[in-house]
Amino acid sequence: MSARLILVLAVVIVVASGLVIARCIVQPAPAALPAAGEASGAATTDAARRKHREDFFGGNPERDIRSGQEMKPRW
Repeated sequence: MSARLILVLAVVIVVASGLVIARCIVQPAPAALPAAGEASGAATTDAARRKHREDFFGGNPERDIRSGQEMKPRW
């Protein structure tokens, strides 16, 4: 193969790789569509997200976590 063909193939591969990487980095976020029964609006969505976070990370406030089980080494 000629040196010119190898050079052209190398440039095409570099440009294609750059475009793929740029597409992965600058990929736009998908638009979130509200479900059929939900009310639209940022306030409702933020409130629902906040409640979900509190339910997930809140834990059980009645559980005693101060005096837990003693940790012993395995050896």
